Amino acid sequence: MADAFIHGQLHLRLLPPITLDLINFHENLYLYWPPFPAILLLPLIIIFGVQFSDVLFTIIIGTLNVTLVALILRTAYQAHIIKISKELRALLLLLFAFGTVHLTLASKGQVWYTSQLIGFMCVAFAYLFCLRLKGKKAFLLVGLALTCTMLTRNHLIFAGIWPLWYLYWQHRKNHIRYLITLFLWSVIPIAIGAGLLLTYNHARFNHALETGLDYHNMAPIFLEDYQKYGPFHLHYVPINIYYQYIAYPFPFTPTSKMGGSLFLLTPTFFAVFWRIIHSKSRTSVLAFTLSIILVNIPILLLFGTGYVQFGPRYTLDFTLPLLLLTAIGLSYWPPWLIRASVIISIIHYSIGTVYLLAT
Repeated sequence: MADAFIHGQLHLRLLPPITLDLINFHENLYLYWPPFPAILLLPLIIIFGVQFSDVLFTIIIGTLNVTLVALILRTAYQAHIIKISKELRALLLLLFAFGTVHLTLASKGQVWYTSQLIGFMCVAFAYLFCLRLKGKKAFLLVGLALTCTMLTRNHLIFAGIWPLWYLYWQHRKNHIRYLITLFLWSVIPIAIGAGLLLTYNHARFNHALETGLDYHNMAPIFLEDYQKYGPFHLHYVPINIYYQYIAYPFPFTPTSKMGGSLFLLTPTFFAVFWRIIHSKSRTSVLAFTLSIILVNIPILLLFGTGYVQFGPRYTLDFTLPLLLLTAIGLSYWPPWLIRASVIISIIHYSIGTVYLLAT
């Protein structure tokens, strides 16, 4: 797609060996994914050409994500949002890097995984900007980060609920007119980005709201349900809940690649419930929780579980607010339980990543 942009067109100029999940519209192939990942790749494709390794690029983005999470945990501690020790913050960082779906996504490359990692990166920048900056600069940079988020994975705009709430809380004592002005610094780039995305869709498919899913070359396993119910429907909710929150993928079977339980594979995340139960800052918890729920709704309604994968890969979209809620919940756990849960999580995803790469 980056190569196509360089050559001034919106459909693929070079045809990939595998056309699964591509869009065939008027005898041209398109991507249904929003354009920001391809835009981010433009300089590298200009310099190195289309043979530039997507695996290397994905590993670089994954490494940057781990760095951003480290900075967010440190800054959240300094801002008194989380109150766990340096050792526990280090354990949480190890958990994110090696005990969540981030490990499997960062190891493989491919458009599905790379776009998710870029979406996480944009969300992480929004959280970091809101924690480290104040005034117009904070609102503008958070707005720009959320715009890039939306131009990577549309529904991830809802992950911006907590950063925008936190900015409001930090600036709430200002005059209402000034506060409205500050929010405009965030809203305007998001609105411009939404307009560009609608224009992009119209230029490709002659309709601003058409992303190409109606012309999707999907895996046969999903075709029958898609023809009955379309891309988003309540029909898909039970199977998505099962493969994201209930299924345990060990021992490995063909269905192991459909997903796996978020909490069974990463038991440290159970601490989020302690955070909610014992919270003294209800509005902050509500903002975190609302971010998670609203990001998760389209995921649960989607016709695919994320296949092929190990673990519930779509949950990466709300892992950052989940991780911060977990960080505070861990203050109610004994140290031995925290260490044991992190070790179990890392073992799960280390084995799962090797399995996914080998098959």
